[in-house]
Amino acid sequence: MTEPSDYASAVPRFTFADTLDEQEAQLEANPLVQRFAESRRALARDPHRPVYHFASPESTMNDPNGLCFWQGRWHLFYQAITNPPPGCPFTHWGHAVSDDLVRWRDLPFAIYPGPEECCYSGTTLVEDDRVIAMYHGTRAGNMVAVSGDPLLLNWEKVTGGPVIPMCTDDVEDARRKGPDGAPLPYRVHDPCIWRKDSVYYSLSNGTLPGPGGKQFRANFLFRSEDLAHWQYMHPFVEGDRFTLAGDDGACPYFWPIGDRHILIFFSHLSGGQYLLGDHDAARDKFVATAHGRFTFGASTPAAVQSPSATPDGQGGLIVIFCMNPGKPTQGWNQLMTLPRRLTLSGKEDLEIAPAGDVASLRREHRSVPATTLPANREVVLEGIEGNALEIVAEIDDAGAPVVELCVLRSPGGEETTRIAFFRKRGFRYTQRFAPPPRHCSLITLDTSRSSALPDAVCRAPETAPVLLQDDEPLRLRVFVDRSVVEVFVNGRQCVAARVYPGRGDSVGVSLRAQGQDAQLMSLDAWKMKSISQE
Repeated sequence: MTEPSDYASAVPRFTFADTLDEQEAQLEANPLVQRFAESRRALARDPHRPVYHFASPESTMNDPNGLCFWQGRWHLFYQAITNPPPGCPFTHWGHAVSDDLVRWRDLPFAIYPGPEECCYSGTTLVEDDRVIAMYHGTRAGNMVAVSGDPLLLNWEKVTGGPVIPMCTDDVEDARRKGPDGAPLPYRVHDPCIWRKDSVYYSLSNGTLPGPGGKQFRANFLFRSEDLAHWQYMHPFVEGDRFTLAGDDGACPYFWPIGDRHILIFFSHLSGGQYLLGDHDAARDKFVATAHGRFTFGASTPAAVQSPSATPDGQGGLIVIFCMNPGKPTQGWNQLMTLPRRLTLSGKEDLEIAPAGDVASLRREHRSVPATTLPANREVVLEGIEGNALEIVAEIDDAGAPVVELCVLRSPGGEETTRIAFFRKRGFRYTQRFAPPPRHCSLITLDTSRSSALPDAVCRAPETAPVLLQDDEPLRLRVFVDRSVVEVFVNGRQCVAARVYPGRGDSVGVSLRAQGQDAQLMSLDAWKMKSISQE
């Protein structure tokens, strides 16, 4: 294996004090924090850089990692890729902290690469006196690091190397044996971690051994009593009749939700997903009974990708995703979605809502009173416009085949992003709400006319199921932030995509009912403040 020194980071590394006041004083003069602030000022000139979604302070970033709540603050880690000069091409765990899940403050890099070359995806486990991070090191295997200071600034790697090694060739694979003497059936990749009684458990994505070993869903279960020594147990998931052959299950997160358990993951084949089911603690197995998606189409271009999740302290989860670009942007690329709160509704349905104090960013409120939406005529809303907005609308489709809300619309409609609702046009369900069998509705986010720029790549319409009662109105909560649109539907579904309007006047909002009249019951809109740290 390549010597650890070959992959040592060239980014300056700092040791911080053990008290909050001392740490805050040190951060005021920290060169990395100052560098990040200067970079943010320069990048803010980009018209497609968001103002209230988190984006990396410099260069490129990838998956969110290790989202957690520690000593009264939310911590977000992410794959930060620095480019020389200054820095090195290896991936660190970037770090930001927030009091409200909305306003994020840059902190210095948390975990630096060494023997692993790149610090890739993983999760955290919060204990009373420390936070444990378990993540994948690309040249080594799965790593563990711990921190216990107020702002999680100082991290120490357990053993200094991989705690679950990833062998580099098939000869080494053949030498590795399990407790029964049989060859081990895995090569590890992204892990998650939890604790049951006094034993730690880790679930890892990975590949099967052998030439051209195929990717495999997060299914390799390990146990440890000390974080340093891990024993492979067995495949973890039972009853999965939902995912596809080839779904690799990157960025897994396994945790209770309500009185059940959820396994969240990302498939490079078919996007962000989850399995709902029951944890058989006696056998250390997860029995899956239901399934859902966070991405409704390919993850590239311009879509939601990898998740990071943490308990919300009330029986639900907070999850955040990165979003892929759909257009080259100078000096930066991905961004994070708004955090979402997942809760269990009934036995096999999730509720999905924005998390954190997003409402505190609202300014310049405008509203539209109840009105009829005449059939087959687009209604442009006067006085409601912008490229950083929140819109809350309630609509009775009244039998109209399609109801549309368009945002980022140019005056002539040359550029527009279309949100369309189709009642009872989706799959037929037999066990949701109450019998008899019924069709779900569909929500579509269509970016095919979002941009007239030649290098902006749209995606096929993002179309997701949403289960509504027959007499339930459509309730939309839409977040527009320059190059991202997120649509929450009746607290049960969310679709999101990147968009790149090229016209300065693509700021309008319109409504349309197709086929017959619909009723707008209410619409409220706010321009949104920036979360800039300046």
